[in-house]
Amino acid sequence: MAKESFDKEIQYLRMLTLTSGAYNRQQFAERLGISVHTFDKTIKKLKTIVNTTYQQLAPGQEKQVSESIRYSYYESIDPLLLFIFRAKSVKESESYRISLLLAAMSEEALTTMELMDICCRDLNPDLPLPDEKTIRADLKYLEEVGVIKREAGTRPFRYRLHNDLIQQLSDEELYDLYDYVDVMANTQVPSVQGYLLRDGLKKHLARNQVEKQVIEPFLYKYHYYSRILDEAHLFTLLRAIRNRRKVCFLYFSPKAEKSYASQNTNPLFERDHEGKVEQTLPLKIIYDHQYGRWYLLSNGREGVRKYRMEGITQLEETEAVSEELWDKKSSELAEKIKYSWLIDTGRPVTVRARFFNPGEMEPNFIRNRVLLQGQWGQIIEENDDFFVYEITVNGTFEIKPWLRSFGSSCEIVEPIQLRREMIAEWKEIQAYYEPVRENI
Repeated sequence: MAKESFDKEIQYLRMLTLTSGAYNRQQFAERLGISVHTFDKTIKKLKTIVNTTYQQLAPGQEKQVSESIRYSYYESIDPLLLFIFRAKSVKESESYRISLLLAAMSEEALTTMELMDICCRDLNPDLPLPDEKTIRADLKYLEEVGVIKREAGTRPFRYRLHNDLIQQLSDEELYDLYDYVDVMANTQVPSVQGYLLRDGLKKHLARNQVEKQVIEPFLYKYHYYSRILDEAHLFTLLRAIRNRRKVCFLYFSPKAEKSYASQNTNPLFERDHEGKVEQTLPLKIIYDHQYGRWYLLSNGREGVRKYRMEGITQLEETEAVSEELWDKKSSELAEKIKYSWLIDTGRPVTVRARFFNPGEMEPNFIRNRVLLQGQWGQIIEENDDFFVYEITVNGTFEIKPWLRSFGSSCEIVEPIQLRREMIAEWKEIQAYYEPVRENI
């Protein structure tokens, strides 16, 4: 599947989970900025993957992709990005060829020419035969992703399957490893690579006839779909940051009516889109735990730029910059977000809030939560009834939801403007619960 199609599938799955399948074909197509015909082809492709991935679908359930993805509460513990990675398949010829290569290298270490002979001998006659350049490209890819390992020695180099970890561990150790990976992948960020490792371990244990209940002691229900889907771009951006390279992408802001646009490969059918082509130097990735969102902070012509990663499509790395320039821009960004609760670069302001202790209850969960989540803020006053927390932040917009989440246990002391805003918001919330009729 092409990278363009991968972006399209991600944006479709994002809308599917957010709307619970409430959109019809026309609405989905309009939101994606594609034709209904293209949308139908996308759904057909996803249905094929659903039927392949979930063998136990009930009859007729494959008719609705939205139902297929969520047909079982417990099976939906697999995050959607894992589903889309399965859908991002290679060409048929590549799939057969790579499978042959891996099977051959699992037996013994082989050279490039020996592997090419095996492919030419065992490959389906209907598929094109590979040349030496193709086999070398496959080996390079497999080595980069850590599937195979090149043995030490002189040319011609020999390659073998890189499965030392699994082979050296006992069954009991593999159970412990699977449990650890399962817990970490479902509770930490980023998670995608952990899910892929968990999948590999699960298949290995299944091949060894391990009972299902033994290798699945925990069940998770994941809710931050956007966070997982955004990890499709995460490692590309981290690699660009590590190599000090600029990136280019088509960006759709959260307020845009469309979230995707097909690549214009034919000038005769070129169309306008609501996205904006951006070329920028990525500097930092920030994750918002409260809303499950990823943000890219970068440097462009206008200075510091902030992007929601859910709006990034057609991402590509471009030219590299000097180490001096990258260090300079990185230092400038660090100074601007020094007091950012998340990514705000506004004017610093000191916030003071009074938190009320929960009576005789031990432990003091209010105080513990403030100390855990309060970042660089400090408790400047404390007695048996309450404590005062102080922090300097860039603006109050980002810290406000955190303060509001404490409900009646938190009172804003300063600044006065934030106090007034909170009073107005609580009055508005109170009005929602007013009875419609006074005699109810």
